[in-house]
Amino acid sequence: MIKAAAFAGLGLLAAGVVACAGHGSSPISPPVQGIATHASSGTGVPPGLIDHVVIIVQENRTPDYLFQGLRGADISNTAVDWTGQTVPLHQVSLSGNYDPPHGHPNFLTDYNNGKMNGFNKGLRRSQRLLPFGYAPFAEVRPYHLMARQYAFADHMFQTNEGPSFAAHLYLISGTASDRRLKPDLVEDDPHNKYTGGATSGGCDAPKAAFVLTIDPYDASPGPTPFPCFNPKVLTDLLDAKNASWRYYQNNAGAGLWQAFDAIRHVRYGPDYANVVWPSQTALSDIAKNRLANVSWVIPQGTWSDHAGSHSAKGPAWVSAIVNAIGQSSYWNSAVIFVLWDDWGGWYDHVRPPIDNHYELGFRVPLIVISPYAKRGYVSKARHEFGSILAFTEEAFGIPKGSLGTTDVRADDLHDVFDFGQAPRAFVHIQAPPFKPAAIDDQHADDEDP
Repeated sequence: MIKAAAFAGLGLLAAGVVACAGHGSSPISPPVQGIATHASSGTGVPPGLIDHVVIIVQENRTPDYLFQGLRGADISNTAVDWTGQTVPLHQVSLSGNYDPPHGHPNFLTDYNNGKMNGFNKGLRRSQRLLPFGYAPFAEVRPYHLMARQYAFADHMFQTNEGPSFAAHLYLISGTASDRRLKPDLVEDDPHNKYTGGATSGGCDAPKAAFVLTIDPYDASPGPTPFPCFNPKVLTDLLDAKNASWRYYQNNAGAGLWQAFDAIRHVRYGPDYANVVWPSQTALSDIAKNRLANVSWVIPQGTWSDHAGSHSAKGPAWVSAIVNAIGQSSYWNSAVIFVLWDDWGGWYDHVRPPIDNHYELGFRVPLIVISPYAKRGYVSKARHEFGSILAFTEEAFGIPKGSLGTTDVRADDLHDVFDFGQAPRAFVHIQAPPFKPAAIDDQHADDEDP
């Protein structure tokens, strides 16, 4: 595969994007290991017990930001900044305007060779406290209620060290690559090769779209392909088991959160009928007893918790989905995973375990909601996005690791469940009512590059 020299003809602006990524000088001090390290066989999910897996994917927050005061969780209320000073975290509303940068170069800066003190590097003195925020409890109380009633994964790490486009690919395939690219991985969100500006990703992306890639073994830059790939995805395995699935998203076409648009054989095959929009169709499907065996639920921008969306509707949206399932006939056979796709540039104090030059990333919150989840349990085991894939494989009789990607090394989240207990009755999550407007504010479901 031709490496980054082929990128030279894409123009000065785009070349500048590569330069800022710091290829070849990745400041990672822990030993770099192979992708299949930490292989976990799992303990398995009892066959036939779980018929419905729902993966609700929110945006861009960390445990330190969302879960201040959660009993038993490893949460810090202080940070160490770039100057070495210890600073208290301060309240920042979910609806706040500040959207910290969170591309792969920003991960490297924030991580700073494991010192975890680069989150405010380069900010003016008047802005130096901006990344050190936490949510007002009144806004995120529904998330805390879910974690207290069910289980919270304290060491859930985003698999990739970058923003949303690759993160969403990992959540359906365990990778951000395919056979054409291996071993290179999608590094950052797509850009326009003529202007260098951010653009959408997927097979329906503008023709000028491209993504940077990175070799996870030596951090060298890879090719710069159009953002349309063809890896094996979890839904291929589900199809083989005659298990139904749906991917709920806000709108049609390309997008950073619309992962199946970026999978060629799904986008141009019959399975694309399982990609549905708008997002709130999930609620009507639950009400009409049409919930698929496996569902990904991707929000509209203003319900996503994404910083800069001028909205704090995320907890109401997630609660509406959880309550609808909990109060339905699906409850006794359901597992709901609520997670956030990347750290979003917000401070978190836990140093991630580094497997290679692009995996793993910072902690993100994960709530596990099920009649079999241990009540109030805080898991200290290492989890990543592949853990959700591994659990889902086992739930539907698919051997763990069948994707051959991060589902091989990841655990299967078995420690958060007690499948020997009788299914617990659902407890309603108290939250503000979720009432989407007929035409809600369409803040872009895009990330800053």
